Amino acid sequence: MNGQVSVSVFQALVLAIWIALIESRSLLGAATVALRFSPLMTGLIVGILFGDVTKAMEITAAIQLIYMGVFAPGGQMPAEPCIAAAISVPIALLSGMKPTAAIAIAVPVGLLGGYLYQFRLFLDSFVNKITEKGVEEVNKQKIFMGAIVVPIIVSLVLFIPFMFIALKFGAPVIASFVKNSVSTEIFHILSVIGGGLVSIGIATTIYVIGKKSYIPFFLSGYFIAVVCANAGLTMLTYAIFGALIASVFILVRSEASFKNGEE
Repeated sequence: MNGQVSVSVFQALVLAIWIALIESRSLLGAATVALRFSPLMTGLIVGILFGDVTKAMEITAAIQLIYMGVFAPGGQMPAEPCIAAAISVPIALLSGMKPTAAIAIAVPVGLLGGYLYQFRLFLDSFVNKITEKGVEEVNKQKIFMGAIVVPIIVSLVLFIPFMFIALKFGAPVIASFVKNSVSTEIFHILSVIGGGLVSIGIATTIYVIGKKSYIPFFLSGYFIAVVCANAGLTMLTYAIFGALIASVFILVRSEASFKNGEE
């Protein structure tokens, strides 16, 4: 980057194609759903393109936390995490913004991406006529074209220009403004708001998939991570400890259920 606040044509184009393929919902089959719901892989692509994978993943991990509890009723999400990461992470990398402050940019970008995805579904409603006609005629080729090929083309035509323009021309402008104003109070406020949004994401996850009986495990993991923050432990170490504790818990429950069955 060499201190220059700019996005190259290659960087913008690759990211735009990546997002368009994800939003097509056909890239790698069902894996596309995970790529769309989680910004982590998009953050990795951004890090590789901008030459700073470590910083990109730190920013993306913070963004991921606010979308942990987001789900898609009926297939539609209130925001598009992958689009949020594709634009906010480059801005943060170019401007030196803190991960928590980048969250405040990711949220409105993700919401705008959600509206764009809804427009894509609106366009697909016209494409469905091809599929319906193929079903009426029992024509496999028309069904394939209407259900797979044409929706992918619509996604490419819609998302590539939008993402390219946003990344090539929009991201540098925002990053330049942030870089020149990073010492002002507004970015301290953004960091505070970003930290609050992270807690909301975690709370939503607990509410959606959590059980009261499992909350002690969550709190134990959190406080162990805080206490051992300076111990130099890696995520792999935490994962091994977590797997061992989960194995013991499952074993105890299995034996208890077996004894109750015998009685």
